[in-house]
Amino acid sequence: MDTFESLGLSEELLRAVEREGYTTPTPVQAQAIPPLLDGKDVLGVAQTGTGKTAAFALPVLQIMSRSRPQGKRHIRTLVLSPTRELAAQIDERFSAYSEHLDLRHRVIFGGVKQNPQVRALQKGVDVLVATPGRLLDLIGQGYIDLGRVEFFVLDEADQMLDMGFIRDIRKVLDLLPKRRQNLLFSATMPKSIADLASSFLYKAVMVDVSPEEVTVERIAQKIMFVKKADKRRLLVKIINAEQVDRAIVFTRTKHGANRLVKQLDQAGINAAAIHGNKSQGARTKALASFKNGTTAILVATDIASRGIDVDDITHVFNYDLPNEPESYVHRIGRTARAGKSGIAYGFCDESESGYLVGIQRLIGFEVPRDDDHQYHHPAAIPKPGQKPGKIKDGKSSGNRSNNSRNRRKSNHSSKGGQKKSNNSRGGQRTSNNNSRGGSRNSRPNRSNSSGSNRSRGQGNRGNQGSGRSRDR
Repeated sequence: MDTFESLGLSEELLRAVEREGYTTPTPVQAQAIPPLLDGKDVLGVAQTGTGKTAAFALPVLQIMSRSRPQGKRHIRTLVLSPTRELAAQIDERFSAYSEHLDLRHRVIFGGVKQNPQVRALQKGVDVLVATPGRLLDLIGQGYIDLGRVEFFVLDEADQMLDMGFIRDIRKVLDLLPKRRQNLLFSATMPKSIADLASSFLYKAVMVDVSPEEVTVERIAQKIMFVKKADKRRLLVKIINAEQVDRAIVFTRTKHGANRLVKQLDQAGINAAAIHGNKSQGARTKALASFKNGTTAILVATDIASRGIDVDDITHVFNYDLPNEPESYVHRIGRTARAGKSGIAYGFCDESESGYLVGIQRLIGFEVPRDDDHQYHHPAAIPKPGQKPGKIKDGKSSGNRSNNSRNRRKSNHSSKGGQKKSNNSRGGQRTSNNNSRGGSRNSRPNRSNSSGSNRSRGQGNRGNQGSGRSRDR
């Protein structure tokens, strides 16, 4: 069995690890720390709660502590994080691990005044944890120089792309020195992430911690078929019957999260919501009250939940089933941490049965059904041979197609006088699209193992993720 001593960590870091109560390395730590200490790039597939922050923070701190550059402190390690909460928690981990080291760390993110962050940066910093929007804002104002960064960590890369940060990531990569050590961690590895990784990682060591292995073993999963209108009543019934005092409830939308919190409050259940539309102060307050037990139920969207790292969560409720199967695994992984057990409920209405099919295909088994409740709705059960995806309530694709064609015919007959103008604009669009497509197709392929240029941030620009969601 691996120990932190056998991984080659310094005495100072071993003391910090012991103080944090860590006894043995997690799988991602055991796999990632040795190659990072050897100076290699690492591509990690691991979700929140697997110990991945320690997996990159410990070796980075050890290497940095071996040498202290002359003159004023400058940014030697840059960690990019998609959300404010996750950035703050990463910074807290760096603080804990570097307690016995002469290294300074700072976190910057949007939603708060920048002046305190600027003053801290001006005093000198070794490790900077940042969200992309605030980082680029301060770079543009001349407060941050990335010219001497030695380590670049891109955390939660899949969430970065989902939030539209791909262009910001490219801008940051262009500002980094060519010779550096790179680390990319992502909960999933779709083609978009693989392409991004190949654009700047150099002969990376792959670290893959299967989400199924990490989360499913100690979690009792249950799926309950219910009408959409009955979900709230079913949730209240379970919370009261099982005396739930620490749970996360996942909704698909921010509005749905707010509405559910009000309904739970009306039922006498103390709840708070956390999502991208909340101010930084409100999100911090909600998360703090949940951590200290003042709030029993935290209602969250997937994006905001990436910053939630609490060990004693007993229940996870998929109030709305996620449309991405991987999100289900991430959600239920919020419970059963630190060797404990947990329960994950999923509420499935008729429109979500296809989502359940996709989830069960990913995890490799059927989630156990619980039909023994007064709101059981058999019509929500997936049909034999049903394909993954959302089911549209009561409307076939054929009917929608016919309606669409009828609307188009009506529109054409009423806009005859504009047809020439529209055709002209359409021609321009076709020309522009062909031009852009040609640019993309002519872009050269890059080899992951090519040559001496350690940074590949200059290539593979693409049009992916053009809309940016600022520091949610």
